[in-house]
Amino acid sequence: MSRFNLIPTPLSGLMVIQRTVIEDYRGFLSRFYCADEFHEVGLNKPIAQINHTLTRKKGTVRGLHFQHPPHAETKVVSCIKGEVFDVAIDIRKESATFLRWHGEILSAENRKSLFVPEGFAHGFQTLTDDCELIYLHSVAYHRESEGALNVTDPMISIAWPLNISDISERDRAHPVIDTHFEGLAL
Repeated sequence: MSRFNLIPTPLSGLMVIQRTVIEDYRGFLSRFYCADEFHEVGLNKPIAQINHTLTRKKGTVRGLHFQHPPHAETKVVSCIKGEVFDVAIDIRKESATFLRWHGEILSAENRKSLFVPEGFAHGFQTLTDDCELIYLHSVAYHRESEGALNVTDPMISIAWPLNISDISERDRAHPVIDTHFEGLAL
């Protein structure tokens, strides 16, 4: 029996994962990861790193991060406390949806995750205070391969649901897309 319902988005390869819950009087069980089921949707690498984040202030934006090949990564992002607007931007060089974005609300209550394949930049905005996220990564972080887009880039025009209340100086300083940006060749 599958513990996930995989819901395609308008961006090829980007999927919403609706976790199935087994619940009784004691509480519940919700599976975050199954190698066999994730292999079927294209996560063919083992999980190399798991990160846990806490963002304290509602309206905070983090992102839009990615890693260049050969360290390009697949991520599975889940919110385990609070609620976030999670965004992925297609930056695959030859993609029909190049520079298009898709956002999903992830929360502890809706038990959704976002499957973000290689070739996407990723970020989120907190919709509540004290949001915690768990990230599964197919590749360990590699500083020299790090890349990022600016969260307010007019070429992407993300419709953040709230005014941005906080953003790190590092994320604020990410460049906007110019004519030299070709995307990632995977």
